[in-house]
Amino acid sequence: MIDLTFPEQYVDILPEVRAFLAEEHRLYIGGRWVPALSGATFETSDPSSGRLLARVSSAQAEDVEAAVQAARQTFDSGAWHLKLTPSERGRLIWKLADLIESRAPILAQLDALDNGKPVSKAFKVDVPLSAEHFRYYAGWANKIEGATIPVNTVGMLNYTVREPVGVCGLIVPWNYPLLMAAWKIAPALAAGNCIILKPAEQTPLSALYLARLFEEAGFPPGVFNVLTGFGETAGAALVAHHGVNKIGFTGSATVARTILRNSAESLKRVSLELGGKSPNIIFADANLEQAVVGATWAIFGNNGQSCTTGSRLYIQRSVFDRVLTGMAEATARIRVGMGMGQQQPDLGPVVSAEQLQTVMGFIDEGQGSGARTVIGGRRMGGELANGYFIEPTIFVDVQEQMRIVREEIFGPVVCAIPFDDADQVLRAANETPYGLAAGLWTRDLQTAHRFAARLQAGTVWVNTWGDTDAASPFGGYKQSGHGREMGKEALDLYTEVKSIWIRVD
Repeated sequence: MIDLTFPEQYVDILPEVRAFLAEEHRLYIGGRWVPALSGATFETSDPSSGRLLARVSSAQAEDVEAAVQAARQTFDSGAWHLKLTPSERGRLIWKLADLIESRAPILAQLDALDNGKPVSKAFKVDVPLSAEHFRYYAGWANKIEGATIPVNTVGMLNYTVREPVGVCGLIVPWNYPLLMAAWKIAPALAAGNCIILKPAEQTPLSALYLARLFEEAGFPPGVFNVLTGFGETAGAALVAHHGVNKIGFTGSATVARTILRNSAESLKRVSLELGGKSPNIIFADANLEQAVVGATWAIFGNNGQSCTTGSRLYIQRSVFDRVLTGMAEATARIRVGMGMGQQQPDLGPVVSAEQLQTVMGFIDEGQGSGARTVIGGRRMGGELANGYFIEPTIFVDVQEQMRIVREEIFGPVVCAIPFDDADQVLRAANETPYGLAAGLWTRDLQTAHRFAARLQAGTVWVNTWGDTDAASPFGGYKQSGHGREMGKEALDLYTEVKSIWIRVD
């Protein structure tokens, strides 16, 4: 029996959340809740307190086989993409969005407990954006169309149609558990695919609750399946299975390389949204007050646990001290605390003990190699000692070859680096194997356009940071991934183009 007594500092846990946590958490396969065939389970914990939240079924290869068969049967029967019209599919997806919105307090608490993020931010950001994502793609369901091609053969009609890929295995990360799932599920559904979702083992709860909403909305059994478990078992079996037509993955480049190797035998389609080491460039002519706020939250938003964090901060030398002082003052005002705390913090803990060890390892190595912390650099104690809390950290006196400058930390750590001229900083910004995002702060329109064109990144923000929209494509250059999520471009990941030729004379 799991002890669901939470720290007295927490907001009231909703009765629906308590009841959900107390249940047996099974796999969702073919419209049924089933235990893992092996009986294996794993634990998921609250990063703010280290307390056990729930035990969850741990899918193995035989469970992947069952899920693939269920999804395959539904897809091959046409129950989703043929027997329902595109408008009917769109209405079901829209209904799902309404249900997500109506259960926002529950979903927000589940993600805050499982991930550690402030529940207020999950409620105001993660859940509404997830619902909006489903609504956007609900509108696309009846607008996916082909074209008529004016070919050079007399008496021949040639046209194209877009058809669903088939069964899609979607593997999502722990930093935005519900939202990252929505990014992939929504376009896959709109295109008519069947889905097997593998949430991160650190944050399985909102995915399991989402399956309930699929049931309530009335989706045909087998359209949506959830396999909780580990990448080495459930994820690897899903990637290797010949009955899976496409893998969509968000996570690290290291895991992505394994996915590409394991998918090679079946030559299945793979899209990858990977990491980043994003440059954020502040010019002396920028609105410095705005830039200080923007640069602070570019790195510390979501506790640095975003693939787009502005973790390499380049500041023109003439304003370096001024910007750094402003950022240090802004960082000192950041409230770090329990994600479910009654006094809502700005930042919660990192997601796990493993992530705490990783981030602190980078910090210790940076300090040991000569970099200096302007602020932060320690694990937090006191009433936060049982959780995985790290002080927001700013490094200076860094060298480009240091690991803290070159490698993705995925935590609240930024390296501030002075620069003298535009060409110098442009070269430094692009000197990375990643290319997910970049930003610059300037009042000069010529500089803005020049850098936007030359920065090697899938997204470039000018005088802002972090803006996204369901309608705008998102993805990276170089080792930051393959393909684009969001926008109409995401539909390319989940459709096949068929060319049809008909002699008409």
